[in-house]
Amino acid sequence: MPPLIGLFSLLALVDVGGVAGNWPVLEWIAKPLLAPVLAVHLWRRTGARHRPVPGPAVAFRSATRRLALAGLAFATAGDVALLLPGTAAFGVGLVCFLGAQLCWTAAFLRAGALSYLRPRRVLGAAYLGGWAVAVGALAPRLGPVLGAAVAVYAFALISMALTARVLGPRGACGGLVFVASDLFVGLGAAGIGFPGSSVLVMVTYTVALVLLVDGFARALEGGGCPAGQGATEERAGGDRVAPAAEAFGTG
Repeated sequence: MPPLIGLFSLLALVDVGGVAGNWPVLEWIAKPLLAPVLAVHLWRRTGARHRPVPGPAVAFRSATRRLALAGLAFATAGDVALLLPGTAAFGVGLVCFLGAQLCWTAAFLRAGALSYLRPRRVLGAAYLGGWAVAVGALAPRLGPVLGAAVAVYAFALISMALTARVLGPRGACGGLVFVASDLFVGLGAAGIGFPGSSVLVMVTYTVALVLLVDGFARALEGGGCPAGQGATEERAGGDRVAPAAEAFGTG
């Protein structure tokens, strides 16, 4: 196990223990460090593949990596906000995680997610159907303002989960587990919590982060997106590149 993944696992255990035992100090120690540790892991694991060599392929995959790291930065801010009490803090956390979902979705789109999903419209419809059911059930319990905000965030979340499938099994699982984690959060906000739901939120959240980061790292190391090897994307200036192979390839 890579050392930083080991550190992340330890922090996750401390945080889950803090949630389970109602020890906020443990949550404050561990939770703000979760996404930064994974960001450093992703940076170190993929940095050697991103030498400053001129060329559109290198610039393309470097931009993709920056989007992945930006998403982790937004997740860090969201984690801190959600440690604070009150509706305002929840709203700030929602905005931060909206930023994370948009960054990751943009990265997946650059990697050819649309080309991968175009012949899989039924899959897209299933994800959107799940979004509609969840929003329809939760929004009325949250009030008009928060309900609308949650609907927008949930759409961004389901879009991230759907486009994450371009990373292959890890991306697909990571996206779905992230949806499950935020569904537990939404249930709690709507007053439909259940015993152990807070622990489930953190367990699923940490698992989702690891799966998504590992999917990014494997792709950036040079293997390409397993699910998007045949995808192509038109670039400015008329050049065409294979985003799975060139955005994430060795260049």
